[in-house]
Amino acid sequence: QVQLVESGGGLVQDGGSLRVSCAASGDTISTYEMGWFRQAPGKEREFVAAIAWNGGTYYADSVKGRFTISRDNGKNTVYLQMNSLKFEDTAVYYCAADRNHRIMVVTGTPGYLGQGTQVTVSS
Repeated sequence: QVQLVESGGGLVQDGGSLRVSCAASGDTISTYEMGWFRQAPGKEREFVAAIAWNGGTYYADSVKGRFTISRDNGKNTVYLQMNSLKFEDTAVYYCAADRNHRIMVVTGTPGYLGQGTQVTVSS
């Protein structure tokens, strides 16, 4: 069992930057693919980014070039650096973990999901 707790969300102006973090407990994340999803009001949850156990990264087209996912296995923590934020990035951001890449990136149904942290971008 993996417990995931997000932090670092908040209010930021259009064009600004924010970094959200995800602290894991209950198991080491070193063998997991870790990821971020988001859900905006009235919309379905969508994949944002993922990082494989070997460091390979994957991004949704909408955030490619603006967001960077990283992991620190020693701290059992995953980060999402968000730059050039836009109003449409406003959402609750969820940290995710799964050992299966396809489940994380393709089907978007990770086995573990955090409670989420709100990111609001003001226009």
